[in-house]
Order: sequence, then C-alpha cells, then structure tokens
Amino acid sequence: MSELNNVVINDGAATPVAHTFKPRNVAGGIATLVDNTSGVPLADKRLTLSIQRTASSRVKPTMKLQIPVVQDATVNGVTKPTSVRVAYCDLAFNFDPSSSTQERKDMVAFVRNLLADDQTMAHATFVDLEDIWG
Repeated sequence: MSELNNVVINDGAATPVAHTFKPRNVAGGIATLVDNTSGVPLADKRLTLSIQRTASSRVKPTMKLQIPVVQDATVNGVTKPTSVRVAYCDLAFNFDPSSSTQERKDMVAFVRNLLADDQTMAHATFVDLEDIWG
C-alpha cells in the first residue's frame, strides 16, 4: 500500500511552474489531493488516485485530474470568485490479475512517452485539438 503524500507536478508553461498537490483525504478507497495556491476552495486543482478491483478480477488503477479556471466576477458591486470552466482528465489502466510488474511498467511508460511534446500526433490531438486524418 502506498502512503498518501504530496505530489509535485510541473505545468506546461514556457517556464514550468511546480504545483504541489497536498493530501486532502482518503474516502471509499479514493485518495484526494489538492493544489490550493489561491486560498479559494473553488479554485482547487484536484487529483484523485484509486484502484478498483472488478467482478472479473481485473485491476483498474485510475487517476483523475480537474483544473478549474476561476475569475473574479462583480455583481452589484460585490466581487466574488466564479468558476468559468474546468478541464478534466480521466486516466484508467485495466490489467489482468496475472499481468507482470514489467508489463504494467511498460504500459505506464508507453502512455507517459506518448504524451511527450515530441509525439506530434498525440500533441496535436490533445493540445491543439486537431482531428486526425489519414
């Protein structure tokens, strides 16, 4: 079992900024971590990690990431933070219980490396929102 601790992740800025996701809680087998740099809970970046074991004995580790965009809105002279939009990522692996550590390690590496900036097709799809043609 892994201990719940801080997770530091760099963003995609030209000069990357490290964001520290701190443990919030563990409930129902889901570990929740938040990056609350603004002090406003509405603006919390949220990371969850969990493992589900399915009825067919498959093991499904899952990571979810929510990144809100919050702006101050002034209504009748009162300014308050308002959620404008939220970006979501749901990443789920699905392993057979007989899979080896190396097989799982390879799958994680394939996904990590696919998301590298030099993978132009994946970058164009996920970042530039371009369709794929062939």
